[in-house]
Amino acid sequence: MPKRIVILGAGESGTGAAVLAKKEGFDVFVSDMSIIKDQYKELLNARSIAWEEGHHTEELILNADEIIKSPGIPNNAPLILKLKEKEISIVSEIEFAGRYTNAKMICVTGSNGKTTTTSLIYHIFKSAGLNVGLAGNIGQSLAFQVAECNYDYYIVELSSFQLDNMYKFRANIAVLMNITPDHLDRYDHNMQEYIDAKFRITQNQTDKDAFIFWNDDPIIQEQLIKHGIHAHLYPFAAEKEEGVKAYVDHHQVYFSEPIAFNMEQEELSLTGTHNLYNSMAAGISANLAGIRKEYIRAALSNFKGVEHRLEKVSRVRGIDFINDSKATNVNSCWYALESMKTKTVLILGGKDKGNDYTEIESLIKDKVSALVFLGVDNSKLHAFFDGKVEKIVDTTSMKDAVDKAYHLAQKGETVLLSPCCASFDLFKSYEDRGDQFKECVRNL
Repeated sequence: MPKRIVILGAGESGTGAAVLAKKEGFDVFVSDMSIIKDQYKELLNARSIAWEEGHHTEELILNADEIIKSPGIPNNAPLILKLKEKEISIVSEIEFAGRYTNAKMICVTGSNGKTTTTSLIYHIFKSAGLNVGLAGNIGQSLAFQVAECNYDYYIVELSSFQLDNMYKFRANIAVLMNITPDHLDRYDHNMQEYIDAKFRITQNQTDKDAFIFWNDDPIIQEQLIKHGIHAHLYPFAAEKEEGVKAYVDHHQVYFSEPIAFNMEQEELSLTGTHNLYNSMAAGISANLAGIRKEYIRAALSNFKGVEHRLEKVSRVRGIDFINDSKATNVNSCWYALESMKTKTVLILGGKDKGNDYTEIESLIKDKVSALVFLGVDNSKLHAFFDGKVEKIVDTTSMKDAVDKAYHLAQKGETVLLSPCCASFDLFKSYEDRGDQFKECVRNL
């Protein structure tokens, strides 16, 4: 009898895992507590894969030889605890997909900058004519592409949740952008657990592999020795320091290994300090893959950016509107505010993940003329910000938030949606939140 694989969650990740498992000859069953989207039902039905929605039938799950778990399901969910009691192997879709491909894996994680850096690396590889797939948190799932495509390289964005259930997967190039408090509600408010999850990107690396990281991140520096990295180290920094492989000096961005080259900082298509780091990490990754410096320079100069990340929406009567809905934690909002050149009306709020707003306090006092809170429960925001900003208003819909921000902003100012929080209190996703923001702005 074929080995039984049960997949929990039938989104992009779970459906992709099911397609790959079926192709590899397993007995496959998919179970989702929510309603499965029609596009995924069609994929499953076309391959005669059994599925259920709206509930988990335990007798059809607890008899699995292995479970592939959606990253969104917490490790302490009752069903997961029952599976652990029975000592049934639980892996992520990425772990499973990695077993069935020999492609080179360039993997990116970090609290902030993952999506932009992953997309930028993919853009460089694609522009250079390489046979490359984009996977993980963006694009089609890695498992689906391993089943249906035949790429030589995969550029994979990895969240801490995906890394949690990865054990033997190996990143040929691992990129760690930064570590700041995020998702602490998922890690029992234990920062070390979250840090350890991020560092799992380096597990299984050998001296033939590369680990790229931000040299000035105090948490990464402190943890390097503890985690015993075997890969070659490729740190990057804003300024020239001993050992760094990418840095800025006199407005030139320098890359030192394996092929030394440089380019004008002004030529980078992405602006702001955070995007400088994203560009350096992407440039090192491409350099290590043997892509010619001319291609790297050109791609770093013409990259269009990522939707919902400091995305310029419109200028209405002299007021600029910027969509940074992907800023789902405080540090991400810090980078957005740090890049603002004008006084700003800031829209923030949503599902709080154990946030500490101290990090953005001085920037808000310095740059923000008004705050618009957008959430079901804004009490934590009020407790921190009341008395620190003169104008604060509450809203519970995107239309109301945009209208109030528009009336609060003066000509020459910026309205910035950079919420610091997850979107799930009022929106389906950060994309839904950003799309609604853009629609409301365009209707002003």
